Amino acid sequence: MTAVFIVCAAIGGTVLVVQFLLALIGLGGDAFDIDVSGDVGHDFSGDFHGDVGGGFHGDADMHGDHPVDHGSTWLFSVLSFRTVVAALAFFGLAGLWAESTGASAPSVLLVAVAAGFAAMMGVYWMMRGMKKLQADGSVRIHRAVGRHGNVYLRIPGNRSGSGKIQFNLQNRTMEYSAITSGPDLPTGAKVVVVGVVNPTTLDVQAE
Repeated sequence: MTAVFIVCAAIGGTVLVVQFLLALIGLGGDAFDIDVSGDVGHDFSGDFHGDVGGGFHGDADMHGDHPVDHGSTWLFSVLSFRTVVAALAFFGLAGLWAESTGASAPSVLLVAVAAGFAAMMGVYWMMRGMKKLQADGSVRIHRAVGRHGNVYLRIPGNRSGSGKIQFNLQNRTMEYSAITSGPDLPTGAKVVVVGVVNPTTLDVQAE
C-alpha cells in the first residue's frame, strides 16, 4: 500500500500546488476544474430516466411505485476535479502517516479513506460557500425600487426617451438607463426609482 499512498499523495499534492499557484497569479485554476456533477451526473441521470425508466415504464413507474434513488445524484454533485484531487492528496498523506505509526493494514486503510473523504467534503462545502457568496453579491435590480439617486444624463419627459441615473445599490454606485412619465429631468436632478421597466432600465420621478 505504501506505493499507492505515495502515488496518490504525489499526484494530488502536485495538482493542489499548481491550482494554488494559478490562483495566486489570477488564473484561479478554472481550466482544470471539471465539474463531474454537471457533466457525468447530468448525463447519468438523463440516460437513467430516459433509457431505463422509459424501457420499464410499462411494468413499473420509476417515479411512482418505485421512486428513483437520488443518492447517486447527491454523490455526483459532490464530485468535481478539485474534490477528487483533495481526496487523493489526503488519502495518500494520511495513509503514509498511519503506516509510519506502525498501525495494522486495516487501520491504515481506514485512516486514509476517512481523511480522503473528509478532505473531499471539506473542499465541496468550501466551494459551495464561495458560490453562495458570489451569488449573494450579485446586483438585483428589483432592489432599486425606492432608491434615491441623481440624473447623470438628461431624461426626456413623458417617456419620450431615456437618460441615465446614478445611485447606491448594495453598497455599490450603479448606473442605469432611466425613463420618466413626468417632465424632463435635467442632469443633476434628484430622483427616486418607482419601478423597473426591464433589466437595464428603471422608471423614475423627481423627488
